[in-house]
Amino acid sequence: TFGVFAEVQRATTSVVGGVQDSWENYFALQQVRGENQRLTQELAQLRVQMQQERALAQQSRSLQQLLDLRSSLEVETTGANVIGAGASAEFRTVTLDKGTSDGLRPDMAVISPSGVVGRVIMPTARASKLQLLIDRNAAAGALVERSRAQGVVVGTGADQLRMDYVSGTADLKVGDRVVTSGIDGIYPKGFVIGQIESI
Repeated sequence: TFGVFAEVQRATTSVVGGVQDSWENYFALQQVRGENQRLTQELAQLRVQMQQERALAQQSRSLQQLLDLRSSLEVETTGANVIGAGASAEFRTVTLDKGTSDGLRPDMAVISPSGVVGRVIMPTARASKLQLLIDRNAAAGALVERSRAQGVVVGTGADQLRMDYVSGTADLKVGDRVVTSGIDGIYPKGFVIGQIESI
């Protein structure tokens, strides 16, 4: 009799222990699930904060580049922000937040730390329309920095430029840097336009 009851007790203890372990595992799983949701939300918030910090860092770098550019130029400059872009793909223009009240005039060159951007074509008192150098109606006197070969860089309406009127005997290589020549009376001499991709 003792042996039979011992086996019943063993089975009962095993079932109760299994149920107890299952309940403990269930509650532990619920806690892990709640912790997982909390960590997922925290990760999403940190990713948003990281993007904001990255944007601020990029803005700081851009401002520093503009300050460095301004201090290195011998000509008078003023900073401006782009506040709009042209709706037509035919005319590549943007709108700046500075105008005649800030000293801007038609045909003033617009440059950035990376090089030539374009020229002011229509200033108003508080804003200006800027024609990008890639506009198909834009052009600038240019020369190849290494060989001093001259030509005229013209916009194509796409994201590339074309250099025309270059001597057939000019020394040109892919990768040569092209800069403004200053002969057009708009763009100061020596500012980067781009580099040769194909000849």
